Amino acid sequence: MVGASPDGTRGGGEAEGDRPRGRLSRWLLAEPSAKAQAAPREDQPWWRVMCLTGVDYFSTLGYQPGIAFLAAGVLSPIATLVLVAVTLLGALPVYRRVAEESPHGQGSIAMLQRHLPRWRGKLLVLVLLGFMATDFIITITLSAADATAHVIENPFAPHILDGHRIGLTLLFITLLGGVFLGGFSEAIGIAVGLVSVYLTLNLIIVVTSAQRLLTRPETVVHWENALTTQYSSPLVMIGVALLVFPKLALGLSGFETGVAVMPLVRGSQDDDPERPAGRIRGTRRLLTAAASIMSCLLIASSLITAMLIPAEEFQTGGRANGRALAYLAHEHLGEVFGTFYDVSTITILWFAGASAMAGLLSIVPRYLPRYGMAPQWASATRPLVLVLTAVAFAITIIFRADVDAQGGAYATGVLVVILSAALAVTLSARSRGDRRGVAMFGVITLVFAYTTIANIFERPEGIKIASFFIAAIVVVSFVSRASRSLELRVDEVVLDPRARSFVEETAASGRLLLIADNPGDGDRLGYREKERRARELHRLPWDVPVTFLEVRVTDASEFSSTLLAGGEERDGGHRVLAVRSPAVANAIAALLLYLRDRTGLIPQVYFHWPEGNPVIALLGYLVLGGGDVPQLTQEILRRAEPRPERRPHVHVG
Repeated sequence: MVGASPDGTRGGGEAEGDRPRGRLSRWLLAEPSAKAQAAPREDQPWWRVMCLTGVDYFSTLGYQPGIAFLAAGVLSPIATLVLVAVTLLGALPVYRRVAEESPHGQGSIAMLQRHLPRWRGKLLVLVLLGFMATDFIITITLSAADATAHVIENPFAPHILDGHRIGLTLLFITLLGGVFLGGFSEAIGIAVGLVSVYLTLNLIIVVTSAQRLLTRPETVVHWENALTTQYSSPLVMIGVALLVFPKLALGLSGFETGVAVMPLVRGSQDDDPERPAGRIRGTRRLLTAAASIMSCLLIASSLITAMLIPAEEFQTGGRANGRALAYLAHEHLGEVFGTFYDVSTITILWFAGASAMAGLLSIVPRYLPRYGMAPQWASATRPLVLVLTAVAFAITIIFRADVDAQGGAYATGVLVVILSAALAVTLSARSRGDRRGVAMFGVITLVFAYTTIANIFERPEGIKIASFFIAAIVVVSFVSRASRSLELRVDEVVLDPRARSFVEETAASGRLLLIADNPGDGDRLGYREKERRARELHRLPWDVPVTFLEVRVTDASEFSSTLLAGGEERDGGHRVLAVRSPAVANAIAALLLYLRDRTGLIPQVYFHWPEGNPVIALLGYLVLGGGDVPQLTQEILRRAEPRPERRPHVHVG
């Protein structure tokens, strides 16, 4: 866009979105499908959206019981109880609060940013996006790799698949990306079917195994004896369970995506767009239902696997390693049911990346393009799907589709994201003066801080991988910000009534002359003296009216904003258009184009040559919003208006 119309909308030239595109470009930037248009993203019942987030959360049942046993042995059911307690008493209350305070899916990142404005807030967002990218991307690659492992280890799998672990994992990722190229509605429909079948099969295994335990009470007694032999008292058991809890942290995945996809949740018809109470209620139900279902299944699965599976089968190379419930399905319900369960596990593990993909597609456009730290096409679904799929390809190849090699990074990403949410909720309670909330959420924050630190020391490779993601996001973001800095970064131009009258009266003379003034000069020179110097410098006749234009920088870290111009009379009747904007040159260029479209005249703006090092001035523009304003204004105008005869004039003397 190159200007703004009198009513405040952009205009005055051919919009970028109206320019002819090739067939591929039109397909990439179009809505995913007609079906997706017919079923808006905001119009999904909460339980359907729960299935989308649940493909990641519930799929951990495939490997969580095995992880628990390897970490705690016969103590795994008690360690799992600690995990469930942290889930229901820690993560769930935190994210119910996050859903209430960020109902448009911004998540805990936006909550933390409110407490750290300007560039500090932007850097915090980039760091947290790095951890979130670690969590979500590794969710995609690890789940696809785990699905591949289940395929290859199934007794009925053809031997031709042996040795093709990477290729099969890449195929799973490609299929996942293909689903999202079709649209969110298609993804949610698949998730509902997969979750329904998977939970039903797990329930059958749990019930069947519980019945077997009832008919063989000696198995329970044997487990109890092993427990009391290894641990002298219940307090010792609880202490050891608390120590090994960080190793079970993968069972906490899924909460951040539950908040990230909030815009998909159907609200009430009378919802306030700023605070949609219906959507908030639906999301809180989603989080509570998912956590409750998962907690029950985690406790039951840890009990039956610890009592019914020999310890050696959990070890590397054992038949229950990474697939404890699948082992019980084959052993107690037959190979046919076991294979059917394997297929269900494979499909939900394959599609577990869907919740991560949905989370990234919801979060990335809310931050990076708005900060100028990603191209505008990153706001479109299809190009972003292709980029994320390519990144997942690279991670899979680097780690050779190894589940264990990616586990540390996955746990680190999950825990840091949850820790940031707990901290955000604690700070929010403090700002509201809620002492009880500060105490409760402060304790939860400490628990997750301990868990995160313990996990990092236990598996330091996770923080290394996360650091790579953070560095990549920061570098790409600032390169993008620099490359887009000369765009016309104004969403809307609005003049107050007095400013409009100044413009109309000045335009009545047939010329629209503006003197750019630096408000940082203060009152060192009066406006009469400033006008005299400008007229002499630029040889402006005294009978032609001029208006001063002053731009004060607000938050230079913001990329785009609404431009508000107010009219003021100062120092004996000198007219001033006072503007506030993140960047001076962009504001002047946008205002000139707006005035051209409003009055039909070609505005002219007059500057004096700035002094100082031009390199320092350029850095000042990128970081502080100032810089070499005349040169930058001219370049922004040249890019926004390719026709010289329609371009506002910039004079420097």
